[in-house]
Amino acid sequence: MATRFTLSRSAQLCLKPTASFSRPFTKNLLQCRSCPLWSSSFSLCLHTSRKSTSPYNHRRKSITVRSFCPAPASISNHPSKMSIASDDNPLLKDFDFPPFDVIEAKHVRPGIRALLKQVDEELEALEKTVEPTWPKLVEPLEKIIDRLTVVWGAVNHLKSVKDNPELRSAIEEVQPEKVAFQLKLGQSKPIYNAFKAIQESPDWDSLSDARKRIVESQIKEAVLSGIALEDDKREQFNKIEQDLAKLSQKFEENVLDSTKKFEKLITDKKDIEGLPATALGLAAQTAVSKGHENATAEDGPWIITLDAPSYMSVMQHAKNRTLREEVYRAYINRASSGDLDNTEIINQILKLRLEKAKLLGYNNYAEVSMAMKMATVEKAEELLEKLRSASWDPAVKDLEDLKDFCKSQGSPEADDLNHWDITFWSERLRESKYELNEEELRPYFSLPRVMDGLFNLVNMLFGINVEPADGLAPVWNNDVRFYRVKDSYGSAIAYFYFDPYSRPSEKRGGAWMDEVVSRSRVLSRDGANARLPVAHMVCNQMPPVGEKPSLMTFREVETVFHEFGHALQHMLTKQDEGLVAGIRGVEWDAVELPSQFMENWCYHRDTLMGIAKHHETGETLPEDIYKKLLAAKTFRAGTLSLRQLRFATVDLELHAKFVPGGSESIYCVDQRVSKRTQVLPPLPDDKFLASFSHIFAGGYAAGYYSYKWAEVLSADAFSAFEDVGLENEKAVKETGQRFRETVLALGGGKAPLEVFVQFRGREPSPEPLLRHNGLLPVTTSA
Repeated sequence: MATRFTLSRSAQLCLKPTASFSRPFTKNLLQCRSCPLWSSSFSLCLHTSRKSTSPYNHRRKSITVRSFCPAPASISNHPSKMSIASDDNPLLKDFDFPPFDVIEAKHVRPGIRALLKQVDEELEALEKTVEPTWPKLVEPLEKIIDRLTVVWGAVNHLKSVKDNPELRSAIEEVQPEKVAFQLKLGQSKPIYNAFKAIQESPDWDSLSDARKRIVESQIKEAVLSGIALEDDKREQFNKIEQDLAKLSQKFEENVLDSTKKFEKLITDKKDIEGLPATALGLAAQTAVSKGHENATAEDGPWIITLDAPSYMSVMQHAKNRTLREEVYRAYINRASSGDLDNTEIINQILKLRLEKAKLLGYNNYAEVSMAMKMATVEKAEELLEKLRSASWDPAVKDLEDLKDFCKSQGSPEADDLNHWDITFWSERLRESKYELNEEELRPYFSLPRVMDGLFNLVNMLFGINVEPADGLAPVWNNDVRFYRVKDSYGSAIAYFYFDPYSRPSEKRGGAWMDEVVSRSRVLSRDGANARLPVAHMVCNQMPPVGEKPSLMTFREVETVFHEFGHALQHMLTKQDEGLVAGIRGVEWDAVELPSQFMENWCYHRDTLMGIAKHHETGETLPEDIYKKLLAAKTFRAGTLSLRQLRFATVDLELHAKFVPGGSESIYCVDQRVSKRTQVLPPLPDDKFLASFSHIFAGGYAAGYYSYKWAEVLSADAFSAFEDVGLENEKAVKETGQRFRETVLALGGGKAPLEVFVQFRGREPSPEPLLRHNGLLPVTTSA
């Protein structure tokens, strides 16, 4: 029997809105939900004009917001007007959906300052009139939080998808003022005392679970925001928060700029032999955009970049080993030298985080992070070690198999396999072993078909309908699509934006989901119906090339399903308390459950065969290829598992044990951790940490383990569908409805372990995850 995976019940009381959507006095007002650097299938994940009937059949032309009166319960509802004089600033105007098409850098300084003045006045008024009741405390507080979250989120979303120097400068200038207000709100004694009074009142037991969690989390957040600190220590704490905000922003900018900076111009076709037609087309299209007007896929010139579609194509398919090495080295050394060097920024971030932890009475920053999660440091380390031990021997065999295959092909590098060879030869081995060529599969996965199949799946599972609603909401780029989600009665219940394509000149890498607005009773548009949720879904896949639609790798298909899982939890919530609706208030180490759960459906026969239609002939993916895809699901699973475990372990090591300024550098820590988590150790000059945005510019500091923690939950959740039989549509629908009514509907209104038990009927076990990854036999010995 596999060991039961026990979640710490004591940790359940650490109730935190996720770092993305916690009270605005946390360090990151809105933090995009980035997805793993490498998915289970080894895909990079760092979070229009239309021709015909299919919403994606077009040529490419080129958390995160909430308004003062955001997303409508019904578009016909009349928004209440805000009191700030809006002039011509779109950030200050009343809107149903954010005016992404007209927001510019020039609007940021006056808009944010006017907003901060308004919410500061509202905070002072609330502090004078606050009472320990829901209408006199929580409702006005939610409105204040919501205003700042929405507008600041809109600006930062544009920075992520439409970056430019002017916008950066404007955000950098007003960010300290925004952080100062966050701290003022977080350290408000009248508000804190009112929440304490609610908790200690005789009416406490009569509160709903959701309201209890709100009260408990607000109290905990206030303590972690320094409310109990004396004046001098509070001043020190506030300065740390300001400095951390600046450093994290600079870190992310350096990663983006260093990624953009690398360009490899190739004029000789021999140098890019092996690259598939899609990659050549993208490289030529990039060259055209850089001034090489006559560039073509056939004759070049071609430009290789470090953007995910370009980088992965080279690593997987380029026969030119020298090119692979150059591109690989550039990638692992992003933001680690010159003016864009993040090394000292990381040291400063770690130093300040440790100082912050000490001020709050913790031993290290990992303890601060875990205070608001399901796990403890010890429980997280225990899980990582359990998975590492299960993954190590299979990973060793992976490398041996790769070396043997390389020798069988007569390759000169067989006895000297290096990092820039692994992905290339893994792809050749996969092709040989399963007769699967990823590039040959692309024509079967056009974006229009994938989205249609995804929408058909969620209709079957959850009884919802997704339809295009382009034109209803302004967008930031012509390629962005807008959708309406309806229930089985035809009523709108949510909306979302989808920005699918890579734009390396202005858009940060990776894939992510974030909220635009959350469901909320308090922020109802008509006083009767809760405000409806709106989401962003952002990817960075290969855009259409020429007349062809975006043709996706299977890994990109998984990424779309993953991000939509996040969006579903945000959009299908039935929680009306805005502070714990959707993904708000869900512990960070549980929030990946729905996203990783959705990835499993990419291997579901009916779902995949409904998606996989040749974009030109309409031919369905042959049955034998589908079976090979299933067989290849666990290909190199040990290696891929260890890669994630390296990231999670070095993250915990840096935040729990590392001594900033001590004898060991951050890169030495990574090298040391890698000896236990990588069969092929990283290069001595590997500076991967300099671009590890998840933990230095995102919400995953001392929390990257969350991907594995939640993967246990998601695999076990999917096993509920396997138990009833994936071909039994009636039973699958019933199980899907139960999943919707628990995991997707309850939001942060109930502790995630309780939600899981309510859905699954028991506590989670790691057995389904190990079984899905083909690693179970390693852990089942007596």
